[in-house]
Amino acid sequence: MRAEVQNSVAAIEKSLDLLKQRLGWETSAHRLEEFNARTEDPELWNDPAAAQKLMRDRQMLIDALATFDGIQQELSDGIELIEMGEAEEDLEVVKEAEDGLFALEKVAAQKELEALLDGEADGNDTFLEINSGAGGTESCDWANMLARMYVRWAEKKGYKVELQSETAGEEAGIKSAAYKITGVNAYGWLKSESGVHRLVRISPFDSAAKRHTSFTSIKVYPVVDDNIEIEVNPADIRIDTYRSSGAGGQHVNTTDSAVRITHAPTGIVVTSSEKSQHQNREIAMKALKSRLYQMELDKRSALVNEAHESAGDAGWGNQIRSYVLQPYQMVKDLRTNYETSDTKGVLDGDLDGFMAATLALNVAGKSRSEAQGD
Repeated sequence: MRAEVQNSVAAIEKSLDLLKQRLGWETSAHRLEEFNARTEDPELWNDPAAAQKLMRDRQMLIDALATFDGIQQELSDGIELIEMGEAEEDLEVVKEAEDGLFALEKVAAQKELEALLDGEADGNDTFLEINSGAGGTESCDWANMLARMYVRWAEKKGYKVELQSETAGEEAGIKSAAYKITGVNAYGWLKSESGVHRLVRISPFDSAAKRHTSFTSIKVYPVVDDNIEIEVNPADIRIDTYRSSGAGGQHVNTTDSAVRITHAPTGIVVTSSEKSQHQNREIAMKALKSRLYQMELDKRSALVNEAHESAGDAGWGNQIRSYVLQPYQMVKDLRTNYETSDTKGVLDGDLDGFMAATLALNVAGKSRSEAQGD
């Protein structure tokens, strides 16, 4: 077997080892038996929320076990085919089996990464908020570029993207925008994007063609589903309606249908302006509950808290990632030092490398924290 193929086999085996660890392999069969037994309880659906959670957890375990078994079987079959092809000197069989293992290596690496998404709300849909910071028109244009980047990323993932609200910039771009992104592990992937993003480029708005630095903040919150109860005291909120100030065209509101909810105890303000007033009120309330839930997660998780502390004022000293377009091209994450010179690819939504690096760093930090706690 060629050295390159041996390396691929070793990488797949490493991914399988990590999948076993995240699965809790020794107890997985017993846990599945327990799940199956509980699904046969005639009183299960007396509590629909608990029943739905049980069924979801059971299916997740079934899918994880099937993924592990499938990768392990494909690895075994691939090795066997290569050995058979080499014994019979059938180069075509060997080549086909090797290509299969190279493809399997990528699948295994992706599944290994997904296995790290085991946080309390990682599987949830997510809200993504974009707010331009220091830099005026430059930052509004930068905010618009980031909005496009995240929409492209989500679409590549096959996620559904819904614009919740948007405020246009005075000359170009957007002052702010809020999206709901729906899909498996949407929050788990995007949570690492919370923070300030810094852009350095030759300004298209500067007749002297000088370099400008712009800042935009990104904030990410999990959508609160039916299994998460967040109580909001009606006395603590103020609800205002207003006319949206969008970019124009078919989305301009002719009535005061946009909704703004202010939560007095925390100072949280959420808006929705893309639907009817009734729908906007419902959307804004869900967004408020998600913000409050995120605050609770922050209290319970030092790692999440550290990530969101970086999402402060959009200016110097708070950035998590730097995007340099001139005088050279480089995107660098300041937490992980992960970087790439493919700035166009990143701005077109190629973000998985950055997310994976931050996710791995957070898992390593969590493991160290748990070890110290023991």
